[in-house]
Amino acid sequence: MSARVPAAYPDGRAERDRWLLDRRGPRNPVDPARPVGAHLETEPNEEGTPEAVAVIFLANRECPWRCLMCDLWKNTLTETGPAGSIPAQIQGALEQLPPARRIKLYNAGSFFDARAIPPVDYPAIAELVEGFDRLIVESHPALVGKACLRLRDLLAGELEVAMGLETIHPGVLPRLNKGMDLDGFEAAARFLLRERIAWRAFVLLGLPFLSPEESLEWACRSVEFALDRGAAAVSIIPTRSGNGALEALQEQGEFSAAPIAALESAAAFGLRLEKGRVFADLWDLERFRGCGGCFEERRERLRAMNLSQQVPPRTQCAACGGES
Repeated sequence: MSARVPAAYPDGRAERDRWLLDRRGPRNPVDPARPVGAHLETEPNEEGTPEAVAVIFLANRECPWRCLMCDLWKNTLTETGPAGSIPAQIQGALEQLPPARRIKLYNAGSFFDARAIPPVDYPAIAELVEGFDRLIVESHPALVGKACLRLRDLLAGELEVAMGLETIHPGVLPRLNKGMDLDGFEAAARFLLRERIAWRAFVLLGLPFLSPEESLEWACRSVEFALDRGAAAVSIIPTRSGNGALEALQEQGEFSAAPIAALESAAAFGLRLEKGRVFADLWDLERFRGCGGCFEERRERLRAMNLSQQVPPRTQCAACGGES
C-alpha cells in the first residue's frame, strides 16, 4: 500500500474553506450564558502609564471567515446566542473581576458581526461598561463602518477597534483566506482615524509558506506598516498550531512555529521604531519554549518590554549559548 499523500492547500476560496473545515477537530463545549474566559491584565496606555485592563472573551456565534491560522472557532457557538446573552455574560464577568480602567471585549471574531453580537444589545453593553475609560473590541476590517459609530456614540468613554492585519506579504496574505487585502485594511484604518476612533493591529510571527528568517522579516515590516498608518498599538502574535490546518501544512513542510527568540527580535524592532506601543503576545508561550535554560529569562524580558516599552539588554545563556 502506498503512503497517503497529503492534499495540497487549494488556491480557490471555496476550496480552501472546505479544506480547512475538513481538518478541524471538535469544538469545546460553550455555554451562551457564560463568557469563555475573563481575567485582568496590565498594559501601558498612550502616555506609557501601566493601567489595569479587564479582558472578557465572549461566547458567541462563529466568525463567517475561515482563516488558515485561526483556532478561535473551537470556543464558539454554531448559532447566534439567545437575546440578551452577551450583556449577561459581561455582567457576570464584571462581578468577578477586580476594578479596571479599560476593558477588552473579545469575541473570537468581529464585534460588529450582527450574528455574533446583536446590535440590539449595544445599549445594554454600553451601560455595563459606563465606568470604563475605554472599550476595546475586535473586528474584521470589512465590518468597520456605521456599526462602529453607533457603538461609539453610546459610550461614556472612548472606543478602540483591534483589527487583524496579520501580514503585508503580498503572496501570503491572500493565502491566509482572511477575505481581506491591504487596500481594504487601509480603508478601515482611515475610516477609524477620520472618526477619531483609535485602532490597534494584530501581526503574525511564524507565517506559513515562508522560512523562519522570512517570517521574522515580514513580521517586522508589517509592524512598521501598521504604525505608519496610525495604529495606536501593535500586538505581535506567534502563530500557533492546533487547528488541524497548520498541522497539515507542517506535515508538508509549509509551516513551522517561530522560536521565542524571534518574538524577542520582532518586539525589539517595533519598540525601537518609537512610533507607537508594541506588545508581544505571551499567551501559551510555553509551546515556544526552546532552550529550558533561558526560557524563563526570555519570557520575563518580553514581559518587561511590554510593560516598559523599552528594550532591555540581552544576556548570554550558558546552556544554549544564545542571547536572551
